[in-house]
Amino acid sequence: MTDTYPQFIDLSQLRIGMFVYLDIGWMDHPFPVNSFSITSQEQIAAIRSLGLERIRYSPEKSTPESQAEAIADAAQAAGIEPPVKPLLVEVESPKAAETRKRRELLAGQQASLMACEKQFNHATQTFKMVIDSVHAQPQVAREHAENLIHSFLQEILTEDEAAIRLLSEKAGEKTSLHSINVTVISLLLGKAMELSKAEMLELGIGALLHDIGKMELPDRLRWLDEHFSYAERQLYQGHVAHGVTMGRKMGLSAHAMLLIGQHHEHADGSGYPSQIRTDKMSPLSRIVALVNRYDNLCNPGNPALAITPHEALSQIFTQFKTQFHIPTLTAFIRMMGIYPPGSVVQLTDERYAMVVSVNSSRPIKPRILIHNPEVPRDDALIINLEAEANLGIHRSLKPIQLPKAAYDYLSPRKRLCYFFERSRELVPAGDMP
Repeated sequence: MTDTYPQFIDLSQLRIGMFVYLDIGWMDHPFPVNSFSITSQEQIAAIRSLGLERIRYSPEKSTPESQAEAIADAAQAAGIEPPVKPLLVEVESPKAAETRKRRELLAGQQASLMACEKQFNHATQTFKMVIDSVHAQPQVAREHAENLIHSFLQEILTEDEAAIRLLSEKAGEKTSLHSINVTVISLLLGKAMELSKAEMLELGIGALLHDIGKMELPDRLRWLDEHFSYAERQLYQGHVAHGVTMGRKMGLSAHAMLLIGQHHEHADGSGYPSQIRTDKMSPLSRIVALVNRYDNLCNPGNPALAITPHEALSQIFTQFKTQFHIPTLTAFIRMMGIYPPGSVVQLTDERYAMVVSVNSSRPIKPRILIHNPEVPRDDALIINLEAEANLGIHRSLKPIQLPKAAYDYLSPRKRLCYFFERSRELVPAGDMP
């Protein structure tokens, strides 16, 4: 039987057994396909977390039970006596309501993270296609890069506020992780600095490909090492020139090429390869030079040398301030907040927590995961500090300073992996343990 007449229903009418259609991009939801039959309350909670006002469903493909429920609900909403015997509604106890609410919040929280990680994995796969095709098919590699940035901009250039989201450590591998991190944070900073859509496209492509020249280096020279000899350091710095050459073969724009050529320059003239100052750097290069340094401090070639996001931001501001364009640095700190995602902190009530998400327009009160030994780690709700008048961050910590129980619970990342998500209201800490 063909599915001829799909109907729209409110999300409040969703029932197990309904066959539904998600009219959004496959990267915008955590399900493997866009149309399916609902089999659990968790799926219903995940669908409701997507922010849709209504959804299409197929009466013909739905089970009879859910079909009857949907007809009864629609009739009741229209003020018509339903053609079936009314169901007895069981009054939900406060405890059951709290359990249901928590289950729905957890499902929505997990769905949001899964969607971010799905998008990130798609981005890393696309970046790998760029790397694999850049020599034999440079024009195809450019098209892959452009398509990826266009997909990013569809998410970022909306009226919704964007949050910087910390992903699980398993996401991504070393090379793609750095390039995607730099691209995501650079684009969010570009949006905060009110760049035009055309500038954002150039910024995204240049950020994604800023290290493309490292492909021409031996594996052991692709990550800067403090023990490099003078000759090895010179070879390493040559990745900038290699990148410009490869960008030319790909047919990149002049703006993207300039960004690749200047991503290691410093505002005070101490960078390379040309030792130019900030007035000679393009505005897009100033952004990527800063974000590139930040991510290299958090994710160095040798993980043992990694510092926390809070330390990285503090170090850039106190020790390397002269190397960066001050308005760009100011906008970056304002966007990332004092405690960027991945920071380990102690709260004003002395509990320990990890920052997992920062609203780029309101970064002072991030979203955190709190160590609570009474709640299993996988059942812990992310708390929005913006909704907590009596709870805040007291200080930043190094992971090694955490008590063992808190360290094991929070699992501080050895490598930080970022992506963006649309901001959602999360439950205040006072409402849920």
